Amino acid sequence: MAENNKRRRSQKEEESGWQFWLQTIALTIAIYAVFFLGFKFILSNDKVSGPSMQPTFENNDKVIATRHSNIGRGDVIVLKAPDEPGSFYIKRVIGLPGDTVVSKNNKIYVNGKLYKEDFLNAGHKVKEPDTSLYAGKPYSYTYNFTLSTLAKNSPEWQQRYSSSYLKKIEQTNKVPAGTYFVMGDHRTVSKDSRIIGFINKKSVIGEVKWRYWPLNRWAIF
Repeated sequence: MAENNKRRRSQKEEESGWQFWLQTIALTIAIYAVFFLGFKFILSNDKVSGPSMQPTFENNDKVIATRHSNIGRGDVIVLKAPDEPGSFYIKRVIGLPGDTVVSKNNKIYVNGKLYKEDFLNAGHKVKEPDTSLYAGKPYSYTYNFTLSTLAKNSPEWQQRYSSSYLKKIEQTNKVPAGTYFVMGDHRTVSKDSRIIGFINKKSVIGEVKWRYWPLNRWAIF
């Protein structure tokens, strides 16, 4: 009798051990699946490369972006680089579809109104080195342009767009439907829409919401 009870307890302990490991494995798979699906369809984990968004974002900062966001003016986005297949850029949205964009005397005007760019305040305080083309200018310095002048004079735009497309932009000075005009916060070095042209909505990976690395620069956007 005692032997049978001991055998039953041993069997229950063995079954309990197997159940524990099966539950642990199932839970691990479920957690992995949630993270995998989450970062495939909802979130994007990205690393900043280059100086184009300084000092807001520095090289090697790590950020989380949300996919399928309702993009607004001033939002920071991760996008597929139109001039470098397989690469990604991080930029700030300045012009939405249908907007007119003008840069004059280091100020941006959207739809004829001064666009307040508080996000450039930190960049106002950082100066370019003497070796730079813009020596002594702040990171936020923005040369004069309109979409019309870019359409008329930019060699890069001439290569990217048809003459009829450029002619329409030259006449309207408007961001075309289904696209964004983006710029980097480090305006003197950023390769952005002034050079690479408009960004198609389909090229947007997501809107940056959180910088989680480095820990001392942790921030929500």
